[in-house]
Amino acid sequence: MNDKSKSVYMTFGTDIIHGGHVQIINKAAELGELTIGVLTNEVIASYKRYPLIDVCERAEILSNLKGVNKVVIQDSILGESVLRDLKPDYLVHGDDWVTGFKRPFRDKTIEIMKEWGGFVVEFPYSESVVHDNLEKSARAQLSIPDMRRGLLKKLLVMKGLVTAIEAHSGLTGIIAEETKVVKKGKVRQFDAMWVSSLCDSTLKGKPDIELVDFTSRLRTLDDIMEVTTKPIIFDGDTGGLVEHFAYMVKTLERIGISAIIIEDKIGLKKNSLFGTQAEQEQDTIENFCKKITEGKSALKTRDMLIIARIESLILEVGMDDALKRAHAYVEAGADAIMIHSRRKTPDEILEFCRIFRSKNKTTPIVAIPSTYSTVTEEELAEAGVNIVIYANQLMRSAFPAMQNTAKSILENHRAKEAEVNLMSIKDIITLIR
Repeated sequence: MNDKSKSVYMTFGTDIIHGGHVQIINKAAELGELTIGVLTNEVIASYKRYPLIDVCERAEILSNLKGVNKVVIQDSILGESVLRDLKPDYLVHGDDWVTGFKRPFRDKTIEIMKEWGGFVVEFPYSESVVHDNLEKSARAQLSIPDMRRGLLKKLLVMKGLVTAIEAHSGLTGIIAEETKVVKKGKVRQFDAMWVSSLCDSTLKGKPDIELVDFTSRLRTLDDIMEVTTKPIIFDGDTGGLVEHFAYMVKTLERIGISAIIIEDKIGLKKNSLFGTQAEQEQDTIENFCKKITEGKSALKTRDMLIIARIESLILEVGMDDALKRAHAYVEAGADAIMIHSRRKTPDEILEFCRIFRSKNKTTPIVAIPSTYSTVTEEELAEAGVNIVIYANQLMRSAFPAMQNTAKSILENHRAKEAEVNLMSIKDIITLIR
């Protein structure tokens, strides 16, 4: 029997209810009238995988479990406002937050509960092969093409601003998938991955001129998708011939890619950051619109996005040209617009967003702040940007690190001096689950 004069609170961020959860709910209910805070989809996606079941369904399931008196929606991982509103006598949690990235939330929760004399009660975290297999099964479902493909659209609706970082291998895919930080009471991780032609070419020691063929790039995608669940945005360069682009779209949609970005240039592809230093020709509006239309017609679902990348500012043909193309591409069916710049400041990007948003409030805008890296995500979001892509930072950080290691071994005739900057052998062999 529980003590009805006492109130108990628990937070749930799971979409798979197993025996361990039922046990801790029963223990919590013995302490008093139990209220469960159900984390929103956005909160769960900020620190772990995207939930398979919507928040409303999860709330319905939990509200019907024995021992649960009430269910509320919790829109932050800490739930500070909910706690201060309910002022529970006890907060129940598994002891898995004693260490790791959740530790700051534990410390803050204990501090908050002390304000009204409440207590934090911790029960041993339930670990079992069965529970681990359930989580593996959930991750496997998210990696299925039909599940993964639509995640980017869902995140855009849910969050408004989506961040992506480049991945060029299975290992960098794991980094993009699992890296998280805790700052100002929030957990942050990347929402998506960007598979760049520049990074793919560089990894193979080849120039970024569309030399790496589509079949080879599909192998990179396969390596990444095999070990991750997050949505993938594919760098499609120019998209090739109109007739070829439709087949590329069909293939990418079939394997579960969430979006492809194609740039409005023709001829031998050269990296945009060369700007006018390299001879580059922009496609006609009419021809590029036809490419977009053909790509959209090739799609069998509404999940995969075709994003039009505008090179007008790169090629210094003016803001008016960029805006004219943006509106034409949207009219042709582009799901989003990517505006590119090679300037050191974000001024022209922000100007484009301001003018474009004055006429178009809804079409997502994509920005890649490689050269104008001082701008923050918050500043871009305020200007109307919806997707921020960190397009090459992992590759650019890996090369100097490996080069310095090679130099150190040459200089010292041994590896000891380089060890200070290296991952341990134990860590590297246990990195892959």
